[in-house]
Amino acid sequence: MVSSQRLRNGDFRDIEAFDATSAVVMAVGEPAYILRTTDGGENWKVVYENKGKGMFLDAMAFWNIDAGIVIGDPIDGKLFIARTFDGGWTWRAIPEKYRPEAEKGEALFAASGTCIAPLDRDEAIFVTGGKISRAFIRDQKIKLPVLQGKESTGAFSIAVSDQNKLNGGNKMIVVGGDYGADSVSTNNCFYSADRGQHWTAPKIPPRGYKSCVDYITEKELIACGTSGVDYSADGGDTWTYISKEKFHVCRKAKEGRTVYLAGEGGRVAKLVY
Repeated sequence: MVSSQRLRNGDFRDIEAFDATSAVVMAVGEPAYILRTTDGGENWKVVYENKGKGMFLDAMAFWNIDAGIVIGDPIDGKLFIARTFDGGWTWRAIPEKYRPEAEKGEALFAASGTCIAPLDRDEAIFVTGGKISRAFIRDQKIKLPVLQGKESTGAFSIAVSDQNKLNGGNKMIVVGGDYGADSVSTNNCFYSADRGQHWTAPKIPPRGYKSCVDYITEKELIACGTSGVDYSADGGDTWTYISKEKFHVCRKAKEGRTVYLAGEGGRVAKLVY
């Protein structure tokens, strides 16, 4: 187990809660840690540690209570990936020869821990940013139309419709922009209905840079960032600016329609309908 002092020394960017007492948290690096608790956070066990030079974990996702994935920035030109098949108790890095290659200046964003999402039973999709912004599905590399070209630009978050995961994860949405110019709305949001092969820009995009997006229902979505919070009731085609408060992440509960948001300074909010 690890002490609360050690926890305070980590920079934690992602969490997966399985129930009221069990959860996995990800600390980015260097060194990179993954911790697990079974008593509601009273005690934590280090289940993965990587002190390698350049290690920086960005996001974590789980398909179910057993299978999960964590992804990190490029090391020697290849994106880091590790998998778990026992609920996050043990993690194994994918051999370097099987890791996807990144272009120069391409990386992942850990702003919200949502640059990766499960597609269906055994596939995931993740998005990159920086000098180039792409979506990766196994061996597929899909160029995204989001704002890109600088270290501060690209796709920051991707969400896949829960209902569409049943038919192969066809319906999805990405948000991003430029965190260095967070009032700019140019090319900050696109959605797809064919597993990322084609992307459509909203008629009315969300306002400014967005670090996170999530489906509330098949039609309702929420997105947030340092530019504020936006809501869509038509599948992401038109967005309404509902709050100027700054948040880094917004997530719908696994059951029901409850949505929580979190931002700097430990701020947490709940979406009120």
